[in-house]
Amino acid sequence: MGDFSAVRPGTDLSRHARELRRVHDAVLTGASPPRRPRALVERSWSRVIGLGLDPGRANARDPVPFDEVERLRRDSPLASIVDDLLRLADGFLLVVTDAGGVILWRAGPNALLHRADVLGFTEGAHWTEAAVGTNAIGTALVEAAPVQLFSAEHFEQAQHAWYCTAHPIHDPRTGELLGIVDVSGPALTLHPAIEALVSMGVRLAEAQLWRRHADRLERLRRSAAHVVATVPGPHLIVDEQGWVAAANGVAVRDRIGAPREGAALGVPGLGLCLPERLAEGWLVRPAGPHAAIHGTLDLRAAPVLEVRGEAEPWRTPLTRRHAEILTLLTACGPDGLTAGRMSQLLFGDGDHVITVRAEVSRLRRAIGALVATSPYRLATGVSLTVVRG
Repeated sequence: MGDFSAVRPGTDLSRHARELRRVHDAVLTGASPPRRPRALVERSWSRVIGLGLDPGRANARDPVPFDEVERLRRDSPLASIVDDLLRLADGFLLVVTDAGGVILWRAGPNALLHRADVLGFTEGAHWTEAAVGTNAIGTALVEAAPVQLFSAEHFEQAQHAWYCTAHPIHDPRTGELLGIVDVSGPALTLHPAIEALVSMGVRLAEAQLWRRHADRLERLRRSAAHVVATVPGPHLIVDEQGWVAAANGVAVRDRIGAPREGAALGVPGLGLCLPERLAEGWLVRPAGPHAAIHGTLDLRAAPVLEVRGEAEPWRTPLTRRHAEILTLLTACGPDGLTAGRMSQLLFGDGDHVITVRAEVSRLRRAIGALVATSPYRLATGVSLTVVRG
């Protein structure tokens, strides 16, 4: 049977459900169960018991407001392919969540939707282990694997009347978890084919995400063909997330950092770049020695950094710690500072190297590649003036 399938083919579902209820009741009351739960279920019950959830009542679903559900739907990478996923809900209740376990979409027969409403299995509900105990969606998130649960393998007694089959869906480009696809229904209607149905649906959805990504890059490539043909020197054409549609004179990986208006970007093979907005996507090319970048760090009130280059100037607030780091890098010149030396200057000792690295990483995310590493210093072509109070 493995640790995914909840029942073997030919299992008497009614009898199996009764046996699981005895196991559930014994384990959660501290008695000796007639047999041990599946290893996956045992791990989940142990986690949930440690959270203090009550199996005898409906634990908090903590639904997010409808406006927030709408925003999460718009922002979800699954929005472009969710209609195709929901078409699989032929006689089943199909649910799609985000990567945090919030239910964003549902489809299925009205009778099943009504039963799910009573359970709180609705759009906006947090369907995680921490919220509702052992369930296929929440347990799949924790286990980072497909999960099928039957009847009393669920922690909450209110969910014992259900089966659930959940499968994570990932971004085929990066492997990032995008959400969970789940098919649920009355426990005694569980069919072995449901496992294959959900798995196939997820594979098709991931393939469709990849095709849409390739189509978007091809459209960007065509729309920027004149730029590639006329702009001299090495450069890239990338989309909003930094995926490379076209390259000229430089070998790069599939993706660089996401461009941002006016923010310097460090690109292997190109060095310091200032991304330029196109009608669609971005042109990324070396800033060059003629394109000096000057920053002004204003410390007269809350720290603010203003950066001027070839494009329009841009401003961003900084934390006091980040302003202090930039001040040190301005003072130290091109020789830069090691993480150990910066730890001494910031904290009075060399014991905070990990903290220094984390802070510089956060600073680089905020201001781009204006700060170079190994050692830490202002990037070539970048100057900074500090205005003190």
